[in-house]
Amino acid sequence: MKKALITGVTGQDGSYLAEFLLEKEYEVHGIVRRASTEKKERIDHLEGNPNFHLHYGDLTDSLSLVKIISKVEPDEIYNLAAQSHVKVSFELPEYTADVVALGTLRLLEAIHLLRMEDKVRFYQASTSELFGLVQEMPQRETTPFYPRSPYAVAKLYAYWITVNYREAYGIHASNGILFNHESPLRGETFVTRKITRSASRIAMGLQDRLYLGNLSARRDWGHAKDYVRSMHLILQRDTPDDYVVATGVTTEVRTFVQLAFSEIGFTIGFRGEGLNEEGVVTSIDADRVAQSVGEEFLSHACSLVGKAIVAVDPAYFRPTEVEVLLGDATKARNLLHWQPEYTLADIVHDMMESDVQLMKREAYLKQGGFSIYNYFE
Repeated sequence: MKKALITGVTGQDGSYLAEFLLEKEYEVHGIVRRASTEKKERIDHLEGNPNFHLHYGDLTDSLSLVKIISKVEPDEIYNLAAQSHVKVSFELPEYTADVVALGTLRLLEAIHLLRMEDKVRFYQASTSELFGLVQEMPQRETTPFYPRSPYAVAKLYAYWITVNYREAYGIHASNGILFNHESPLRGETFVTRKITRSASRIAMGLQDRLYLGNLSARRDWGHAKDYVRSMHLILQRDTPDDYVVATGVTTEVRTFVQLAFSEIGFTIGFRGEGLNEEGVVTSIDADRVAQSVGEEFLSHACSLVGKAIVAVDPAYFRPTEVEVLLGDATKARNLLHWQPEYTLADIVHDMMESDVQLMKREAYLKQGGFSIYNYFE
């Protein structure tokens, strides 16, 4: 039985990957940080599986990493842990560098110090944010990097230190340059999940407006379930290498908003420009609202016609914006035989269906006289 060690196992990608590897009869080990309030909701359903094990550790603590790798003796290590919020990285640049850049170095050095270069295969979660101020369209493995945030710069170090340890010590170490990937498990403050949560809350009268930054930013969005398959495929190759993983379709944030609201029967039109742009409810499909959200919320939904429910807030703009990302995954398709199974429409449907159910719980709590809070707006 193969053993896999996953950093960031409590995150979106880590939880999907753990589930995927367990189905392939791996023994899966995850590293979790000790905290007074632990967030393990994404992996609760895996605990109790005799082949799933958790270990306390931290990417900022070399000794913990050495001890865990020595104890587990994994065949594969997937480094998915990070301070991965781009906007927050401008506020926490030093911490972001410590975790994202030096954390990767600590893992690779642990493999080297333990003389496990010939045993362990290492996957580094790279990112499309490396391309930043894009130098060509679409972006592929040979496209020059131009990072535009402390997060992306830290990931740039992680990318090259992975390549360096591969070339210097013969470690089977690979980078997956994954473009944006979403799901119902996406963190609540990431833009796609913020949109699907807010659309659900607005439809139920729990929130008045959705505030966003750059509505014209375009991203290549895929489903996290598709992308964790690519991670595994990369480590099954005999020769380590670096791969772009993307859908090859780019979409505006503005369009994602319209798609999300459309799932629950709202048609959104945009008016104005720049900071004055706003999204207005132009019409309601009553049958769709009743079916997807619930008849008890139909009266409120109808009352929103003609009202502005999406607005721009400059607080959500980055100091240096990344305007467009579009990946060319030809290499991954040809060598890994990887293909995305989910379309953007599938992703939006998946996320909205999940968040509507989640927010119904909030609505029922409010109706029952309990206080609810929008922690993630």
